[in-house]
Amino acid sequence: MHLSFVPPRRVKIGDAAAFAGTTPRAIRHYHATGLLPEPERGGDGRRRYGHQDMIRLLWIRRMAGAGIALDDIRDALTADTGTAGDDRGDGGSDGGDVDGGDGIALILERLENSLAAQEAVLRRQRTAVQRMRAKGSRMGLLSDVVTDRFKSLPEGSLRQGELDTLLVTERIFGPLGAAVQATRFIALATRPALREESDRADAAEEALDDTVAVDDPRVARVAAERHAFEGALDAFIEESGLAGDDDALFEAGDAPDSATTDQEEDEEEEEDDDGGGDRGSGGRRARTMSAFEAVGRMPYDFSPARLRCMELAEQLAAQDAPTA
Repeated sequence: MHLSFVPPRRVKIGDAAAFAGTTPRAIRHYHATGLLPEPERGGDGRRRYGHQDMIRLLWIRRMAGAGIALDDIRDALTADTGTAGDDRGDGGSDGGDVDGGDGIALILERLENSLAAQEAVLRRQRTAVQRMRAKGSRMGLLSDVVTDRFKSLPEGSLRQGELDTLLVTERIFGPLGAAVQATRFIALATRPALREESDRADAAEEALDDTVAVDDPRVARVAAERHAFEGALDAFIEESGLAGDDDALFEAGDAPDSATTDQEEDEEEEEDDDGGGDRGSGGRRARTMSAFEAVGRMPYDFSPARLRCMELAEQLAAQDAPTA
């Protein structure tokens, strides 16, 4: 049994632009202004973007879509670097404050005053800023159907890495997909023992780096640990009634698709660094991009051993699945 899809470890600028709903030209501008650090280049001299590059790019696009000036976005992201904790490449983190602090609050206040004078034209931007102020900076940029799931949680319950994961999921599967995924993070936030088990499983998987062979006994052991944790998590979700909340979301089924709610800037389409072949990777194409296409453009730096671990965990889950 093999994984149905192996995510890329790094992607070229055209795929990065398509996934984020922008253009290679805009990404180069972000590099030139210091908003997005230059990634390493491959042996062919072309830029290659990794997971954390894409996370930062997605936040830049969301903030720009809310009407925040690029200079202010750079200041806000710089401030977040010192307060958000250590984000991990697979969506986990060591925790930390996900609010940008006084700096972002002042930026948002100044922007809201500006939007009030142009309310007819900038109503969507003003609403986005109000939500950011009310829900804590970046969380306010996620869809209502997602953030509403966390209303009962104490402030600071979510980790920055969990918000990163929801951001990516919403981009690929829409708000409904991210709202369902939120159930997992609600369970972890409300059951400390599960949170500890999750951290141990994440750490064990991250230890399966490129120095570990795919047939190393640790791979199978970590897969078994992941399988056991997922079983415990699923059991808690069922017992706590959170599964019923998921069912209600699916029954409603009227959450708008994230690809149609993002109002990206109109930017000139341009060939990417590959010298042609992937033209038109702008916002409009990204809004109609299928989930399969989106997954293929979001890099995750998984080693062969870690991919094998995921494969084995899937096999264990399949063995436990009820037969028809």
